[in-house]
Amino acid sequence: MSHRFLRSMGMLALVITTVLVAPVSAGQAPQTAAKAKGKTGAKAWTPPRTPDGRPDLQGVWNFSTLTPMERPSELAGKTFLTDEEALEYERREAERRSKPNPRTAAELARDPEFGAGAEAPLAYDFRIWWDRGSKVVGTRRTSLVVDPPDGRIPPLTAEGQKRMAAQAEARRRPAAGPEDRSVVDRCIVGINSGPPMTVSTYLNNMQLFQTPLYVVILTEMIHAARIIPTNGSPHENVRRWQGDSRGRWEGDTLVVDTINFYDTTSFRGSSPNLHLVERFTRVDADTLLYEYTVEDPMTWTRPWTVQHPMTKTEGPLYEYACHEGNHSMIGILSGARAEEKATEEAAKKKGSR
Repeated sequence: MSHRFLRSMGMLALVITTVLVAPVSAGQAPQTAAKAKGKTGAKAWTPPRTPDGRPDLQGVWNFSTLTPMERPSELAGKTFLTDEEALEYERREAERRSKPNPRTAAELARDPEFGAGAEAPLAYDFRIWWDRGSKVVGTRRTSLVVDPPDGRIPPLTAEGQKRMAAQAEARRRPAAGPEDRSVVDRCIVGINSGPPMTVSTYLNNMQLFQTPLYVVILTEMIHAARIIPTNGSPHENVRRWQGDSRGRWEGDTLVVDTINFYDTTSFRGSSPNLHLVERFTRVDADTLLYEYTVEDPMTWTRPWTVQHPMTKTEGPLYEYACHEGNHSMIGILSGARAEEKATEEAAKKKGSR
């Protein structure tokens, strides 16, 4: 166990044990946040405060939603659903998901949010574990992407396309070693823990802690903890699995700036030069508005922004062990060797005819 890991765990313990829970005092939620929540015209809400005067964002928050990341092609040009359309969409989704394995292995393999690598037939009925929510976001927006205005992620650059094609090719061949599998397969990074945090099939929960000098974001998936300084310290020139994050306050909004991602960490095909800016604003007692902007000129033709609310929920978070000690990698690599052997034997038989 490395000294860096021990120091990180010690810092996490210190931060959590000094969590500030005292409420009170006034402050007005930003108007943009109120609009995103769909509460324009409503009486301004006063968020509780920590003893150092910051908005209290602490608690367990769930970010499940039926609203898709990108606007479906059949809804092109339609930014919002009506109340009736939202209810019908929720009904159809509930019906679709009640059927056995509504998503095939091929679909999962193509889904960047799930984590590529699901080429084999599904071993069990995923409905047992699914928890993607049952409602669309409160604004009834047709996509979580709010910029570009068409609700679609911008096109990949030529370099981004080349990188994605190389990754897809690597997944198609038997893995020579652990490095040929994604960091999701290896249980290093969760399928939705990010950053940024994204809606996935299950474990869409995070817990936020605050002290005057730090914020901690603990995700249920892979129980990953991001310890984020808010003391004005500069970024370190070190690459990390979840990047190097620094926080600051802009009024009542917590802004987290993250750079220096590790070269094998990828968000929807991003490069190590990904620049991520997350914004957290508590807009009412039970809603934390989460917004992030993705900028990576080596991958996308322009920056893009996602916005969706998180809902206060009862804890606790449960440990998600994934495969402890990476023991499943033995099975993955053994399967790859068996596949290679079968291919060689088939070639020998064909040559002997």
